[in-house]
Amino acid sequence: MSSYVLTVSCPTSRGIVAAISGYLADKGCNIVDSSQFDDLDAKRFFMRVSFISEEGIDRDGLLAGFAPVAEKFEMEAEIFDAAERMKVLLMVSRFGHCLNDLLYRSKIGALPIDIVGVVSNHFDYQKLVVNHDIPFHHIKVTKENKPQAEAQLMEIVENSGTELVVLARYMQVLSDALCKKMSGRIINIHHSFLPSFKGANPYKQAYQRGVKLIGATAHYVTADLDEGPIIEQDTVRVTHAQSPEDYVSLGRDVEAQVLARAIHAHIHHRVFINGNRTIVFPPSPGSYASERMG
Repeated sequence: MSSYVLTVSCPTSRGIVAAISGYLADKGCNIVDSSQFDDLDAKRFFMRVSFISEEGIDRDGLLAGFAPVAEKFEMEAEIFDAAERMKVLLMVSRFGHCLNDLLYRSKIGALPIDIVGVVSNHFDYQKLVVNHDIPFHHIKVTKENKPQAEAQLMEIVENSGTELVVLARYMQVLSDALCKKMSGRIINIHHSFLPSFKGANPYKQAYQRGVKLIGATAHYVTADLDEGPIIEQDTVRVTHAQSPEDYVSLGRDVEAQVLARAIHAHIHHRVFINGNRTIVFPPSPGSYASERMG
């Protein structure tokens, strides 16, 4: 029996849940997990359903049969095979803590992703990446060659079948054109609790303001720098006794955890973009279990 995830976004209306559950029951499917949210302000309904096809109907058959329901309620609907791993391209500059964390989580199955490559504008982590049997791509980025560098990046994305790009402390600003082309498919980790302290050196900005909490924010990348829809955030407490360098060290663990949680939510189709905000549904039972526990 195959497991699938159905995601739905549509205008608010009566009877949506009944129509979805009724369709799945008629097709011999058993719902094992379901989350929904009705944004009454935006008049938009969101739903994620995890289910098992007990009578062997495959994804294409289920999606085709669902078309009349989707049309009736003006749904944006998709069905995903839960066994398929998303193809992810990582990008990094000179800070490797998030990269190391993601490589390890992927290796033990805690993040069930297929890392199709690592792109960097430096060579610092080439050996690390190659030792994981993952393709390493060096793309030098300057003001003069940025269009050519991004064209090279898009070639890698297309040739590898990349479905999600992760900026794991990649310290280059992507062009507006690239952000629009990859809308909803690029996640960045920002070393600040947004919307405060945007741009460069946020830990130094936080230190100068005397904050008592520092944090990290994972968000989708848009043409507006550090303004994309937020997926995940967390904080760590600091005091007057810490230096800016302490802030950086304390923030590394938070950054790695926040980025991993955001990726986990995205690859399990738990995130819905709702204007400038996101709807993030809770994980299904068993989705955090890894292949190598303990």
